[in-house]
Amino acid sequence: MMQRITYREGYKYQLVADYRQQIWIVPAMRVQTSFLELGHDGMLTIRTGYAWDGASGPAIDTRNFMRGSLVHDALYQLMREGHIGQHHRNAADRMLQRICSEDGMSALRAWWVYQGVAWAGGPSASPDHDNPVLSAP
Repeated sequence: MMQRITYREGYKYQLVADYRQQIWIVPAMRVQTSFLELGHDGMLTIRTGYAWDGASGPAIDTRNFMRGSLVHDALYQLMREGHIGQHHRNAADRMLQRICSEDGMSALRAWWVYQGVAWAGGPSASPDHDNPVLSAP
């Protein structure tokens, strides 16, 4: 009998070492999932093996977009899963803009990145949105 696999599509990148980032979002209680941790001090830890999809929509995956997209996707996942509130969405979007600027993205492009996620990112942070579980064969 052939054994089936189950998987989620939509991911392009996978973290090969833990990454830590001090952020502005400070939960009342520590949040911990299989791949993400957000301390009550605002320290976000993204664990080895975490998968994310990089830039979304018409945006291009450039080196100055990768770190910002990693943090942004992790925060949106925490919102989708109900670990942090939807009211943190603007802070997550602004962090994406700031990190991209820190990594050398032009101020104009970083502003457009922010505008894109502020305008169209809401469904991706919603608990109703998740990549479906698929199976094969």
